[in-house]
Amino acid sequence: MRMSTESKKRDIALVVDDSPETLRLLTDALDSAGMTVMVALDGAAAMRIVDQITPDIVLLDAVMPGMDGFETCRRLKRDAGLANVPVIFMTGLAETEHIVRGLEAGGVDYVAKPIVIEEMLARIRVHLGNARLTQSARAALDVSGRYLFAVNRRGKLLWATPQAQKLLADHHGAHAADEDFMLPVSSLQWLEQAKGKGGSKSQAASLPDNPQLRLYYMGETAPNEFLLRLSRESGTAPPPEFTSELGLTTREGEVLAWLSKGKTNRDIAQILGLSPRTVDKHLEQIYAKLGVENRTAAAAIATNATRRNS
Repeated sequence: MRMSTESKKRDIALVVDDSPETLRLLTDALDSAGMTVMVALDGAAAMRIVDQITPDIVLLDAVMPGMDGFETCRRLKRDAGLANVPVIFMTGLAETEHIVRGLEAGGVDYVAKPIVIEEMLARIRVHLGNARLTQSARAALDVSGRYLFAVNRRGKLLWATPQAQKLLADHHGAHAADEDFMLPVSSLQWLEQAKGKGGSKSQAASLPDNPQLRLYYMGETAPNEFLLRLSRESGTAPPPEFTSELGLTTREGEVLAWLSKGKTNRDIAQILGLSPRTVDKHLEQIYAKLGVENRTAAAAIATNATRRNS
């Protein structure tokens, strides 16, 4: 069965195996399936290839002389540009410990030798599809202005939206959001607890070296990938009259409080860990509830309400 070739570019598969017979078998099958195939006889050669070209999927022999497949996979996954490229291990070893070792190294699947081509092609289709869905979802998050990032169970950063990268870098140094960033031990302990409790908002935690930065657990988005939301808390609650007298929600009260202090929509978004679009939506609701048409009038009502109750 041929894989779809309707897209503008052919998917690129990197096959890493020290067996010329396996390389020949897979090259012929993948080429017939409409893919561009690159081959490497060992891990070192594979690393040289990915320095030049980013594959869409990697088929990796687990047992090779020199750098084995497990170590090769770990090195591939250290590169941010390759972190989301699916790796399928191939090996004659079917023991559970080797399967677990491959998955822990960053692999997404495990195929036993001798390879059944139709099964391999089916697995490739599934993992390429999943990778594209993941890329699309992350692209959508990037443009949404959300402060989101993901870590693995050891707390290592896997990816982050540009907004989260900036906030982490602003508070933790220029390289805080790169591939070497790790959650502090106390945050890892919180993450374990939050996962067990479903990640309710009450389970938020402050980063130990900056209590203004708060973490919220959003869920497990993939095996060994946990999504977190980052928020820079204001440290003060909105005046109670904003909710009781003006009829605003707590979040709308926070937005109005910062608006009355002269903050721009972008400032408010960063302070509260929201997207600018969400702030705009809150302001629309605030204007409607207050019966005003602009931020100046809303700020005046907020100031008057505060004075009456002071």
